[in-house]
Amino acid sequence: MSVRTRVILEGIQMKRESKSFTDALYAVLTAAGLFQGPKFMLSGLSGMAFKFSVHEKLYFHSVTAYGQWGQEHGPGIDNLGIYTVYDGGRSRHESFREYQRIAIESVKQSLDRGRACIYWIPEFGVIHGYDEEDQVFYVQDGKSGGTEYVLYDNFGINFTSFWYCQYIGDKVDIPLQDAVLESLRLALEDWETPYKILPDQSIASGRLAYSFLIGALQQGDFDNSGAVYILESYLSSRSEIRRYLEEVQSVLPGLGEVHGIYAQLEKIMRLQLAASLPVAPGNRVLLPEQLPSLCAVVQQAMELEEQAMQQVRVISGQYPDLKRSILPRWGAHTAR
Repeated sequence: MSVRTRVILEGIQMKRESKSFTDALYAVLTAAGLFQGPKFMLSGLSGMAFKFSVHEKLYFHSVTAYGQWGQEHGPGIDNLGIYTVYDGGRSRHESFREYQRIAIESVKQSLDRGRACIYWIPEFGVIHGYDEEDQVFYVQDGKSGGTEYVLYDNFGINFTSFWYCQYIGDKVDIPLQDAVLESLRLALEDWETPYKILPDQSIASGRLAYSFLIGALQQGDFDNSGAVYILESYLSSRSEIRRYLEEVQSVLPGLGEVHGIYAQLEKIMRLQLAASLPVAPGNRVLLPEQLPSLCAVVQQAMELEEQAMQQVRVISGQYPDLKRSILPRWGAHTAR
């Protein structure tokens, strides 16, 4: 049996439009024939669109700091019916090199099977090939449209302190109503969980993320470029939610009302951001004179999303929820 020394998967094209994890997941799944449909449907069904996190100083990394990635990504991919395995940890740990060695082999095995992998660059990207002779992986970040190269020796090493890689398996079919209902429950969990990376409380999630955003904008002590990225990512995700709910609103009674609320939320935020950001390309920053009105509109958006989540809670309560209402005899966490 000959050993493959170079593999490049065709049909992989990551494009940055959503959260970077969603963009990477969509590229991997569509190329593998495991998901059909627009990206906003994947973002909605996985619950990724609903995740909202904000650092108290509005730093750039807020957008991907929505929790422990394995715990955050796993339920969403499960809701798509996809089998998945992930590796990750801290590159400073003494065992990192051994984890790195095993992860490198796992990535190559996945690529040999024709499945690209999700990889923290940062942000998230896609590994779509390798060259054994040059000892490199081929990686897309979704921004440039081109390919970057990561040496095997540098796998998992970046300017953050952590590494992450995820592999995709096969799929089972989940009825659409069940998947939509679970996506709403995932959204409600995100909304009601204020901190996802305890004991650190400098980053808030869900409802509290709005308060962090408003507080930073009012105080004026915040990272301006980070604020722009947070707000543009937020608007992109709320647009995805609106389009997702528009597509599935007939699946569950009462979902049309939730869609209407998100449509109103997207409209007011889009108008306000158009006024708050200069049209000229380049170093985009929030206009200081627009901050008071921006804070008022963000407050209005928070109240609208609270209304939407109240309706989601009503819809959820009309159906049994075995995942959350029945605990195994060993407690809330299953054995692994």
